[in-house]
Order: sequence, then structure tokens, then C-alpha cells
Amino acid sequence: MLTGEIRSKVDALWNAFWTGGISNPLEVIEQITYLLFLKRLDDLHTLEENKAARLKLKKLERRIFPEGKDPKGRAYDDLRWSRFKHFEAKEMFEVVDQHVFPFLRTLGGDGSTYAHHMKDARFTIPTPALLAKVVAMIDGVPMEDRDTKGDLYEYMLGKIASAGQNGQFRTPRHIVQLMVELVRPVPTDIMCDPASGTCGFPWRSVNISAGTTRKSSATRNSGTTSTTASSTPSTSTPPCSASAA
Repeated sequence: MLTGEIRSKVDALWNAFWTGGISNPLEVIEQITYLLFLKRLDDLHTLEENKAARLKLKKLERRIFPEGKDPKGRAYDDLRWSRFKHFEAKEMFEVVDQHVFPFLRTLGGDGSTYAHHMKDARFTIPTPALLAKVVAMIDGVPMEDRDTKGDLYEYMLGKIASAGQNGQFRTPRHIVQLMVELVRPVPTDIMCDPASGTCGFPWRSVNISAGTTRKSSATRNSGTTSTTASSTPSTSTPPCSASAA
């Protein structure tokens, strides 16, 4: 559940879009989603940098933002959330509009599933001032908790009273937990969740499956030890008694 503080921040963010000239609620959600995704990409890249530093690797195992410059001559590092959020509003607007969104459309390489779905990604925030304000607001919303993203999305849908009309609902986490525990999936199972949303069911299934595997392995090991011990006759047991057993 979203805390009152986060709800207040989302409300302020929503109002900023409306007063800034974007009145279509679906467009508001679209632009917020793109910006949240950009922030997440930077977080993932930072994790890779920290991992490389800890392991003293010469290069990142998974590099999201390439080295060097983009086709328009801007350093790829400037396309990261942690960099452009500190830019002056006009420069930030130029970077996001002319460099970040073109980069988003091609991320993953031509022909990839990601590129196919992102080819129409568009930046519609109209002014540098609004972008700077929105970036600062989003940067202040804590997104570390996995469930917060889904709760945030559902809350925004609720604000436009369209959750039911659009058929978009999230299963509460305690219901997900109950259903997955009843099914008890194992690693060899095949899962199909075409309406996965924020992937609550797949993620919980992976956790449950991993836990089940560990328990099963421990049980098998314990059972093997017990069987071996019981099937080996002790030196004090007469051979006839052992064979009769």
C-alpha cells in the first residue's frame, strides 16, 4: 500500500502535469511511465558499476548505457537519470527530447522485442520548466520496494476512474501469495501469465519454487541418510534377524 506521503507526492506530480498543459490523463501516465523507466535504467547501470568495482572487473558485465557518444555527439553518460537531473532546465529538456528518447527507441538493438514496442515512444512534456519540476518530483518518490511500482500505477489509474473501464486490475499481494502457495510450482513447471502486469504471480512463483526445491533437496538428503543407516545391520544384530527384517 502507498503511504500518505507517497500519495501526496503523486497528487502533486499529477497536478504539475495538469497545470503545465497536459490534460489528457492517459498521456500523463504515459510520460510518468517513461520517466520512471529511465530512472530504473540508471539504477540498474549503477548496480552493474558497483558490482564491477567490488569484483575489480575491467568492464561491466551488462552495460545499459554505452561508452562514448550517441549519433548526435552527446555523451551516453549524459543520458542517465543521475546526470541529466542536475542539468539546467533548458539543457535537460534538450537532452531528454533530442537524445534520451531516440536512445530509448533503439535500446536492445534493431529487431528486438523491446525495440518493436518502444519504436513509438514519444516525449510530449511541453516545456523545460515542467520537465525539471516533474523530474525533481519523481526523484523524490521512493521506488525501492517492488510492490510500490504496481501500487503507484493502480493509484494513478484510480485517479482517472478508469481502472474498471480499461480492465486493469492488480491482484493484492496476499492473494497472490495464497494462490501460489496452493499451486506449489516447481522449477520444471511451465507458466503462462499473458496479463502479468507487474509480474506478481511469476515473481512469487519463482520464490516459492526456489524454496520448494531447497526443502525437497534437504528432505531427500535427510531421507537418504536415514534409509542408509537403517538398512545397514548393526554388528550386534544376528544375520537371521537382519534377513528376516
